[in-house]
Amino acid sequence: MGILIRLVVNAVALWVTTLVVPGIDVTGGSAGRNVLTLLAVALIFGIVNAVIKPIVKVVGCIFYILTLGLIALVVNALLFLLTDWLASALNLPFHVDGFWPAFWGAIVMAVVGWAISLAVPDRWEGTRA
Repeated sequence: MGILIRLVVNAVALWVTTLVVPGIDVTGGSAGRNVLTLLAVALIFGIVNAVIKPIVKVVGCIFYILTLGLIALVVNALLFLLTDWLASALNLPFHVDGFWPAFWGAIVMAVVGWAISLAVPDRWEGTRA
């Protein structure tokens, strides 16, 4: 259940990002196709972050230390561009115009995803008697 909630949170954050950041577009044609595209791209983004980001952090550990973590902003933008490339390879109508839209898009997506996660927990805690 937590994975589905996380997927929806990422999709909503991605939708807000497409509204706020010029240069990031979902052009599905209809609302239903746009929603499916956002969910698919959110899934791709989640997989990219879960698989590639830890590898980049380990390999580039010295750069994280030297830049006091600021390189993470560049890494997030590049991962966002990778997500765009993978979505294009899968013929999804999602497009990022370049590095700067990816840079700002990754920041907006992280902030919006964090804010939504504050309101919506990853898992529902049930009471046990």
